[in-house]
Amino acid sequence: MRPTALFFAYMLGSLLLAAVFSAPLLQNQLIDAEPQRILARLAQVIMLLGLWPFLHWLRLDHRTCLGFDQARRVFGRKLMLGWCLGTLMMGSIVALLLLSGARVFESWEPSLPLELAQTALRALIAGLLIALLEETFFRGALFAALRRRHSLWSAASWSAALYALVHFMKPQALPAGMVADWSGIAWMLGSLFAGPLQLHHLDSLLALWLAGLLLALVRERSGSLALGIGLHAGWVFVIQVSRRLSDGVETAPWSWLAGDYDGVIGLLAAVVLGLIIATERLSLRRHRSEAATVPEPLEPLHAARESRKPG
Repeated sequence: MRPTALFFAYMLGSLLLAAVFSAPLLQNQLIDAEPQRILARLAQVIMLLGLWPFLHWLRLDHRTCLGFDQARRVFGRKLMLGWCLGTLMMGSIVALLLLSGARVFESWEPSLPLELAQTALRALIAGLLIALLEETFFRGALFAALRRRHSLWSAASWSAALYALVHFMKPQALPAGMVADWSGIAWMLGSLFAGPLQLHHLDSLLALWLAGLLLALVRERSGSLALGIGLHAGWVFVIQVSRRLSDGVETAPWSWLAGDYDGVIGLLAAVVLGLIIATERLSLRRHRSEAATVPEPLEPLHAARESRKPG
C-alpha cells in the first residue's frame, strides 16, 4: 500500500536525520541521558516538526480530512465518552489479569496514596498527549490517505499494521563496551528491527493491531477522531496506573495472558478487542438491515383524496 509505505518512509527518514544530529551530542556527551533515549526523543521532535509540511505535501492538511471538523462542544463530549469507555475496557482487562494471578497488587506503603495521585495525573496528561498525536497520525492522516484509494477493511488493516509495528521499533541500549560514535549509532539504528522479529512479542503485536483496527473502525463510523482519542487516552491512563499499583508474575499459571510489551497488552487484550470489534460490526449490520426493512410512511388520507380530485 503506497500511503503506508510513504508514512513508514517518513518515520524512518526522521530517525536517520535524528542519527545525524545526535552524533555530536553523543560524542561530546552534551546531554546526560542514555544514547538510545537521545536518539528516540530527537527522532520524535524531528517527526513533529516535519509533520505539517509532510501532510501538506500529501494534501491531508485540513480539519475534515484529519477528523477534527466537529464543533468543539460535540468533540469534547465524544472525547469524554471515549475516555470513560476506554478506562472501562482496559480496566476490565486489568481486573481479569489480577483475578487470574498474572498480575498482583504491590504491598501497601504509607507513601502510596500520594504516589498514586501523582501517577494518575501524569497518566491522564500523558494519555491525552499520546492519543492526540498517535490518532492524528495513524487514524487521521494515514487512514484518510488509505481510505481515498482502498476499502474500509484494507485501510483499517494497513494503518493498524503500521501502528502496531512502530511500537516495537525502538533503538536498543548499546552493548557493554560499545561507544556512542558513528558505529554505535549505526548499531542502534539496526536494532530498530529486532523488536518486531521476536516471537515473544507476537501476542502484544496482535493486540496492538486489533487496537488499531478498532480505532480505525471507530473513526469511520463516528466521522471524527474524538471518540478514538478518548478511547486511546483511557487505555494509556489505566495501563500506566495499573503498572504502578501492580506487578506482573512471570511464574503464574496464567501469565501468558499478559504480554511482554507492557505487562498488560497480550492475548487477553487481543481476545477482548476481537470480541468488541465483532460486536460493533454485528450491531452495525443489524442497524443497516433494520433501516433497509423500515416501510415507507403511508400517504395521508386527505392527500390521497386531493390527488384523486379531477383537475
